Amino acid sequence: MNIDRRTALGLIGLGAASPAAAQTAAGKVSFKHGVASGDPLQDRVVLWTRITPATPGGQISYRWALIPVDRRAGGAKSGTGVTGPERDYTAKVDATGLDAGRAYTFTFEAEGVTSPTGRTMTLPAGPTKDVVFAVASCSLYPQGYFNAYRAMADLPRLDLVLHMGDYIYEYGGPGTYGMDSAVAKDRAHAPAHEILSLADYRQRHGQYKSDPDLQAAHARAAWIVAWDDHETTNDSYANGAQNHQPATEGDWTARKAVALKAYYEWMPIREPKPGQSLAEAAARSFKVGDLAQIIMLETRLTARDKQLTYDNDMPMADGKPDLAAFRTKLYDPARRMMGPAQEAWLAGELAGSVKAGHAWQVIGTGVFMARVKIPDPAKDFPADALSSLDEAARGRLRRWGALAGQPYGLDMWDGYPVDRERVYDMIKQAGARPIVVSGDSHAFWANELADASGKRVACEFAGTSITSPGGGDAFKTFDIGAVFAKASDEVIYNDQSSKGFVLVTLSRDAARGDLVAVSTIVDKAFTVRTAKSFQATPEGKGISGLKEV
Repeated sequence: MNIDRRTALGLIGLGAASPAAAQTAAGKVSFKHGVASGDPLQDRVVLWTRITPATPGGQISYRWALIPVDRRAGGAKSGTGVTGPERDYTAKVDATGLDAGRAYTFTFEAEGVTSPTGRTMTLPAGPTKDVVFAVASCSLYPQGYFNAYRAMADLPRLDLVLHMGDYIYEYGGPGTYGMDSAVAKDRAHAPAHEILSLADYRQRHGQYKSDPDLQAAHARAAWIVAWDDHETTNDSYANGAQNHQPATEGDWTARKAVALKAYYEWMPIREPKPGQSLAEAAARSFKVGDLAQIIMLETRLTARDKQLTYDNDMPMADGKPDLAAFRTKLYDPARRMMGPAQEAWLAGELAGSVKAGHAWQVIGTGVFMARVKIPDPAKDFPADALSSLDEAARGRLRRWGALAGQPYGLDMWDGYPVDRERVYDMIKQAGARPIVVSGDSHAFWANELADASGKRVACEFAGTSITSPGGGDAFKTFDIGAVFAKASDEVIYNDQSSKGFVLVTLSRDAARGDLVAVSTIVDKAFTVRTAKSFQATPEGKGISGLKEV
């Protein structure tokens, strides 16, 4: 599964049909949004592109071709298809009959115009030495350049990308989230308003996929994607969202439906099976030979109950927060991140993976699982921290003081602790060795996850954002990540300033996470560094703690 850097660069378009060349022939059609692949299995992979017509309205016929990188006789595949306005001129092919563990290049062709060249790979079968994949999330277009995606594309080896959500953001217009960035004037959201309609969501996906660095990362390797909230709207749950007001923005079910339709059109994700809804189909798993099973969860739109918030749900007693009453609400056994059907499916996937002899179970979830506590300004912060902050930041810390020690992320698994404990019970019952990978928080985390008794059940690598602002952007005079690590027993390391991705390497002997950071997101010239590296190893029927390497 190795590929050298020069070959990799050739496969993403250098020495093949480049994006510029692919858009000029005859002016009939163009491939402005690149190519992508995803959801690889041992015998198939999804291929994707979008064909932009010079004159929209009619149907477009296309051909696709898939060629083994090794050029050995046999194995090439090709076919035809038709796309049109009913799916926004996107084309998606589930190419079958492929060889396990084999690398391929692929292209599309329409009306004499050839797309850029992409590279993909099927998953291996049988004995597998190792696998290398990137974990990414949270790419806010106006906030900065997608340098981290470019850094992924330039890696000497990359077998897969796991994108944990917030691939797009729904905001738009002057003064909205991200528009205070130094480069926002050149990267304003289109359309220039919050997206609500199917046409809006399609246009926003198209804008993001017009970015050349994102295109390069898609062309470099197959992606396994999950959504979080911003693919619909902020802090979404099964029956609504914080950023959806029915009185002015219409029916939530209708908005969710058009957001997911656009997502399935524009992302290299396998279409649902007959009888499956779009949301239900997002929970799926992938076997990486005898080494690992990747299990992707859906924790937003199928069963999640409305998030609690300290502002809206905290009972008061004698003018003070009634924390005991709040915890009664928080620990209500009926509160769900996942429904019973997905929980049963997860239990079966974990048990089946252990029975198959996999060394690791990779659980992908949009939000982090660790118990993270609100820091105490009196104990956890540097002595001079308050004096270095502006009044807005000091006000935030005063509020934290009243809630110190309480769960920090009520939109995370911390907001659904009984459901999280059910997941931990499944892990222990199966005898699994899970590595949890997650996103959403705009920060790097290396966490050791423990059940209610304090027994370690998993380790977690949570990726920072590609561009979206984190806590370090607000607290610039001291290390807020170190403060969270000090306050929370499960947090081994936290970096709330860096932008980048986690590069995970799994072998039978170790699970390693390199926290890869780019030097800037406001300049196209950037450097890449590894901020920290941590490793876990098998330990009996469980997993060791994280060690810095």
